[in-house]
Amino acid sequence: MEKKILIVDDEPDVVQFLGLRLTSNGYSVLKAYNGADAVKIAREELPDLIILDILMPGMDGTKAASLLREHPETKDIPVIFLTCLFTKDDEKQDLDRKNVFISKPYDADQLLRVIKENLKAS
Repeated sequence: MEKKILIVDDEPDVVQFLGLRLTSNGYSVLKAYNGADAVKIAREELPDLIILDILMPGMDGTKAASLLREHPETKDIPVIFLTCLFTKDDEKQDLDRKNVFISKPYDADQLLRVIKENLKAS
């Protein structure tokens, strides 16, 4: 069964490119362009993993992730924060919160490896 990944970014080009990359690697893709829609879609569709930008107008990615952590059905979904707020040296994994931080611009092959690792762990 295809794993569902929710991509959330306010930049349509990022969502489009990443969506194509993921579908060509056998994933089913859901898309949102802001934090509020991300929370709504995640609660309705229960994706296996969420790729989430932090800096977005309205509800940012950290608030969206916080709301998802409060909901019983979405609290355990792994989140990969894809953001320009960190450099490569800042990239890390927060295992307690099931969060990973990857800096933009990102290496697509590295991102695919991190996705696979997090889907195995969840």
